[in-house]
Amino acid sequence: MKRRTILAAPLALPLAGSLTTALAGTAAAAPAAPAGSAAAAKVRELLARLTLDEKISLLHQWQPAIPRLGMKAFRTGTEALHGLAWLGPATVFPQAVGLASTWNPELIREVGEAVGDEVRGLQHERPAGWGLNVWAPTVNLLRDPRWGRNEEGYSEDPYLTGVISTAYAGGLTGGDPDNLKTAPLVKHYLANNNEVRRDQTSSDLRPRVLKEYEEPAYRAAISADAACGVMTAYNLVNGRPCTVTDLNASVRTWTDRSLLNVTDAWAPNNLPATGSQKYFGTLAEADAAILKAGVDSFTTDDTDGGPTAAAVKEALAKGLLTEADVDTAVRHILDIRARLGDFAADGGPYGHLDKSVIDSPAHRRLARRTAAEAVVLLKNDRGALPLDARKLRKVAVVGPLADTLYTDWYSGSLPYAITPLQGITDRLGAGAEVTTGEGVDRVALKNAVTGRYVTAGRGDGGAALAESATAAGGTEQFDVFGWGEGVVTLRAVANGKVVGMRDGQFYNDQDQPNGWFVSQLFRPEEQDDGTVVLRYAGYENWLGDAVYLRAREEDGALVLGTAADASRYTLETLRDGIDEAVAAARAADTAIVVVGSMPFINARETDDREDMGLAGTQSALVRAVLAANPRTVVVVENSYPTTLTWEQEHVPALVWTTHAGQETGRSLADVLFGDVNPAGRLTQTWYRSAAGLPPILEYDNIKYERTYQYFTGDVLYPFGHGLSYTTFRYGRPRLLRDAVAVPVTNTGSRAGAEVVQLYTRQRDSRVKQPLKKLQAFAKVTLRPGETRTVTLPLPRAALAHWDVTRERWVVERSTYDVLVGASSGDIRARAELAVDGETVPPRDLRRTTRAENFDDYAGVRLVDESKPQGTAVAAESAGAWLLFADADLRRGARRLVARVAKESPGAGTVQVRLDAPDGPVAGGAEVRSTGSRYAYEEVTAVLRGAAGRRDVYLVPGEGVRIADFSLS
Repeated sequence: MKRRTILAAPLALPLAGSLTTALAGTAAAAPAAPAGSAAAAKVRELLARLTLDEKISLLHQWQPAIPRLGMKAFRTGTEALHGLAWLGPATVFPQAVGLASTWNPELIREVGEAVGDEVRGLQHERPAGWGLNVWAPTVNLLRDPRWGRNEEGYSEDPYLTGVISTAYAGGLTGGDPDNLKTAPLVKHYLANNNEVRRDQTSSDLRPRVLKEYEEPAYRAAISADAACGVMTAYNLVNGRPCTVTDLNASVRTWTDRSLLNVTDAWAPNNLPATGSQKYFGTLAEADAAILKAGVDSFTTDDTDGGPTAAAVKEALAKGLLTEADVDTAVRHILDIRARLGDFAADGGPYGHLDKSVIDSPAHRRLARRTAAEAVVLLKNDRGALPLDARKLRKVAVVGPLADTLYTDWYSGSLPYAITPLQGITDRLGAGAEVTTGEGVDRVALKNAVTGRYVTAGRGDGGAALAESATAAGGTEQFDVFGWGEGVVTLRAVANGKVVGMRDGQFYNDQDQPNGWFVSQLFRPEEQDDGTVVLRYAGYENWLGDAVYLRAREEDGALVLGTAADASRYTLETLRDGIDEAVAAARAADTAIVVVGSMPFINARETDDREDMGLAGTQSALVRAVLAANPRTVVVVENSYPTTLTWEQEHVPALVWTTHAGQETGRSLADVLFGDVNPAGRLTQTWYRSAAGLPPILEYDNIKYERTYQYFTGDVLYPFGHGLSYTTFRYGRPRLLRDAVAVPVTNTGSRAGAEVVQLYTRQRDSRVKQPLKKLQAFAKVTLRPGETRTVTLPLPRAALAHWDVTRERWVVERSTYDVLVGASSGDIRARAELAVDGETVPPRDLRRTTRAENFDDYAGVRLVDESKPQGTAVAAESAGAWLLFADADLRRGARRLVARVAKESPGAGTVQVRLDAPDGPVAGGAEVRSTGSRYAYEEVTAVLRGAAGRRDVYLVPGEGVRIADFSLS
């Protein structure tokens, strides 16, 4: 173990981690556009000539054309999360969590460039819904693997998220902030990691969690001028809706350039008394607050800008806004449009791009390369992989995802689809036989009373399902796909289409489950007599009790009814899916089982996961196939960590891929047969079960020990995990000035890429520190026997944490473990770094201390001190307390002064206790009802015995809010 001592000077910049250093080669920060530039001149000209009504019209997502000034219509919000979406066929790259699993920012920049080209490719046609402001990347941290939108984010780690998001956004912009290919924004600001009641829940962010964990993920691409703004989230943070959280004091300070900040869809309408948040009385008050908070564009009311214009005009008339406030937002909008070339006759440097770039051969190759590099080899016992195509004569490729590619809500339309079955078949060629079976049951539904079968239609359009046939022919057969929690989808054999609800009836007319309400879901419920009823399980929440399928008397058509009306069916199994898959596997040299999720069903926007395991039917399939053929490989294709505890113990080889787009099949074949050595790494901790996780709404990673940084339990796969077909040896690390150098050798017989990961751990600190913290990484490709010295940046600022006692960044005097390895759980080399930093002095509570700057707490929530700004602490129940550790009371504290509020009737108290929440009482003050949560008054109390160096506890009574206090 090597040891080195460095001196730490005071920090000049509020940076956590080595993010800016690592990003220097990814997207260099650029100065603000010169005030005399052509773009700036055009903005000044237009702003001077626009009428007030015209300015207001530009504040809505759908900005109208203004012909007299030569301004075209402009729209914010083209979806481009992992390819151009919602506008027809376009190259579909792996989902965002898959992009990040490459740990390759250079590759992700190429992907961003390709997506930016394809967005530009529609500029000459300008279809409805198209625009050059793209809503990507999503940088919400994946702190809880149950989040429904896990597929949209990158990582549970803020540093890795920052690197990947900056690379993707930098590719989207084209790399020149003055001449933008597209104008990406990062979303959803801030702390949006739950779907349950997402527009009503508040994420409590104590200052350390905000500064050390949440903000860096958003700050990275903004400060590197790779992103052009943020989208605010639906949720609240510390009691204040994100839609009116002050971006001027945070996001806009991260760059000198103009930013175009937007609301999420319909979020402005949540704010008034008629909405879900009821934060303001009227829409005029809400829209005024939105603009003053630093948001420029209202995404609401679909294409109708009328309600927004009316509300803004009302706010102006009532003095809630000035024209200067409108000008500020419009200036930001015009600046982005100018940098996009929107006011240039030729469209600027990218004006030549046309539709020919979409799904080009180069982009197809990039999609395949990216999908292959995103694959993670989870387990590989005794060289089960790679498969040797030369020795295989018969291969079984089975499972519900074996011959299907699914897309997600933010995916583009696949221009073509290479399934795992096709990719493997093509790779093996004529020399081997490939057998298959989806592993799902084929059934017929016979009404137990009438004896008639549910019948579907033929042809692409299918037909309305009805009970009509008296025998189970081809139109009466359905394949049943199980997705867990009792939910299934039905695919009609008659035309291969999925059954879903439309206008109260059911049709077999969909290629895959889809839509905002996902109306293709059913839950069979077995009855005491052995029959089943079908419960409709779509996402609609207004149907009441009428959610069961019944046959209409007059024509047998399937419609909705109550449980009492539900048709009872005898379920006739015509084909046992597991038996079919087992037969194929038993006769094969190797069995490949492809299981996983359906992105519209298992978890998605508006729906968090409750079950982290494979669907029960899929787990049963894996076990049966493995029992039939011990040479089984399991491919898990989904969008999130999965509790594969049994599979990890028993299956020889496990491979994970996200839903990886059009080239999924070829990329999997590339990895399974060794044409590509797997080099993907997990960007999240994979837990053994959900039992050790705190409730999804607990956002305090430090207290509740979330993510690899603080989790102390045994995990299934650690953050950063991923295997290779070769092996790597790490040498002794050398500590350089602001860097660590470590030799890495490929000790195997194949060329391969290793992701060398650098972590630190602070041994001694005033506060609870991460067990490990990712500081840098490098992906290096080595030939067999090759050694390369990898140098990883470790600047002094990377060791900082947020000191709540003085509200600034600090590097403490301590010994830091420098850890280099293949994952957070596979550390190969260590060194010691002695840092002569600061010693945080005891708290000086004579100065006014913000209540939110506590060290620990119980029974409290963080709340909005006022609607525009500030955070206070509210006691939720009796027994609440706040700890202010290691306070210097050696001069003796004789008086408490606290600024408090209490909305509820009656009086409460706030006590000062010493050493423990139930320790000696030094004093207390009565808190009268102030009648409003925002009406604060000062209370005082005489203190006794408050002397020495002590832990100080504030103990507020239920309903009491504390903004700040002092002990003097």
